[in-house]
Amino acid sequence: MRADRFASPHALLSPQEMARADALAVKHGVASLTLMANAGQAVFDAVVAHYSPRQTVVLCGPGDNGGDGYVVARLLKQAGWPVRVAHLGDPDTLRGDAREHAGRWDGRSQAAKAGALKDAELIVDALLGAGLDRDVGGDLAALVKAVNGSGVPVVAVDMPTGVDGATGQVRGAAIRADRTVTFFRKKPGHLILPGKQLCGDLTCVSIGIPDRVLEEIGPQTFENAPDQWALPGVCGEGHKYDRGHCVVVSGDELHTGAARLAARGAARAGAGLVTLVGEREALQVHAAHVTAIMLAEVVDADQLRRLLEDRRKNAVVIGPALGAGEGTPALVEVALKSGAACVIDADAISAFADKPKRLFDLIKGLPDRPVVLTPHGGEFTRIFAHREGDGKLQAARAAAKRSGATIVYKGPDTVIAGSDGWAAINANAPATLATAGSGDVLAGLIGGLLAQGMAGPEAAAAGVWLHGEAANRFGGRGLVADDLPEFIPAAFAALEG
Repeated sequence: MRADRFASPHALLSPQEMARADALAVKHGVASLTLMANAGQAVFDAVVAHYSPRQTVVLCGPGDNGGDGYVVARLLKQAGWPVRVAHLGDPDTLRGDAREHAGRWDGRSQAAKAGALKDAELIVDALLGAGLDRDVGGDLAALVKAVNGSGVPVVAVDMPTGVDGATGQVRGAAIRADRTVTFFRKKPGHLILPGKQLCGDLTCVSIGIPDRVLEEIGPQTFENAPDQWALPGVCGEGHKYDRGHCVVVSGDELHTGAARLAARGAARAGAGLVTLVGEREALQVHAAHVTAIMLAEVVDADQLRRLLEDRRKNAVVIGPALGAGEGTPALVEVALKSGAACVIDADAISAFADKPKRLFDLIKGLPDRPVVLTPHGGEFTRIFAHREGDGKLQAARAAAKRSGATIVYKGPDTVIAGSDGWAAINANAPATLATAGSGDVLAGLIGGLLAQGMAGPEAAAAGVWLHGEAANRFGGRGLVADDLPEFIPAAFAALEG
């Protein structure tokens, strides 16, 4: 990873890390009262930019999030808006800066209950923020239900109440916001489902915290973006073998499409050569569809071993529609022991569902080998015994540590996790990527980048980002997996432009 990544605008901070950022900002001379005033100002700016003056209820909680809410209410009142504050609990229990800003509010206030929403035309949620230490229940859960049932637009301060900023999970009950304004850096919960959906339109604004505090915090979680990785260069004096040779293992003659999509993804990623390998009957099907991609007959693990003795074949993609039968683990073992970088996908993952330790021991036994596992939710559960309550980021990190591989935990909120603790959450993928075969293209994309010498985490993160950008470049409905390889060049161009 790039040495300067800590200062990235795409660093993500847990609620605990954000609290430390606030404290470090004060240490560096920024008054905490000013930070709260700036946060409230940012929310006020978002409100007036997107809504006309209307009856507004600001729901204020017992902590600093509530203090932000009092700043918003005061600024709205000064701007001539009809506004009232509904406070959760006793306002006299506020402490520090929140108490100071609450004391500057001289407007109407009431208890934060469902009745407080009467006649509201806009709600500002400044109840709890991102750092939750317990589930939302009781009267507060009833208030959350009333907010969601009101049909009134909601602007959330930092994080919709009830969404865990570290995991994106709902803690008991959560407000569904139309818009969320957060500060300094986003949190993982802004990008991971269901938090991602509950935030609505997300804005992250500066409130005066200096970027240099990130060097002291040392964040390990990032929004996946090009400042986290560098693509391999294209040498004008090089030849095709300088750009690597990616081997894609095919399924049988009735299951060739997935491997072909992966091979096309690897070729479009820039691998100098791509070879599809499999049984003769499958290769005859492939031969009717490919031209620049080569074919080689491989009927068993021994033949794959001999093929990969050519060290120029430096990357292998194995799993798409391969079948999870008895022969698949042997093929995976050969690929892992060959010296090539490996992408283990789909059936090559499921084939180890009842013996995951065997796979992990193989990977850990070859520590200098880039290995990327690319499970979707079902495959992840089969191989890692994922529990429903586990947060996706935390689960991916644990899986990377357990397996020794880079994990690409796929979905609308794909998480890429390295075995060293680094992780990235992808946010550029459109909903249209939820189509059969798109994951096969992704496996090939990553394999093609590995063939060009990228390390596992960088290749995985870059592949995921390019995959999303290719779908964006297609432009909307009607996308099928066959389209994706054709738009990968446009995704590369977006980086250069």
